Amino acid sequence: MAKSRTEQLVERLRDLQASSGDVEAAAVVSVDGLSIASSLPAGIEEDRVSAMSAAMLSLGERISTELGRGQLQQVYVKGENGYVILNAVGEEAVLTVLARQEARLGLIFLDVARTVQDLEGLI
Repeated sequence: MAKSRTEQLVERLRDLQASSGDVEAAAVVSVDGLSIASSLPAGIEEDRVSAMSAAMLSLGERISTELGRGQLQQVYVKGENGYVILNAVGEEAVLTVLARQEARLGLIFLDVARTVQDLEGLI
């Protein structure tokens, strides 16, 4: 039996987590702040992640445009306990990735870019 689109998206998010032990969680969110698919651990609210991701994407787009940096590609936030990486998936969605503090960002960015390409084909 064929997998639904949501199941395929969740599977791709889990593949991202499996490819790097430094990726703790991942979600695909609409630009309106609605969850499309997620692979989040217990204790992380899907609705909260979705709303904050959409807000950060919107703010990042505005900053990038108004400061002459062109179309937004990525936003990342570094906290004392790790990173939050937001990457546009086409014009209608964003991939949100939570990574550990000791993550190798170059590898994470490479994995995220590959995942975005795959997600664009599914959305």
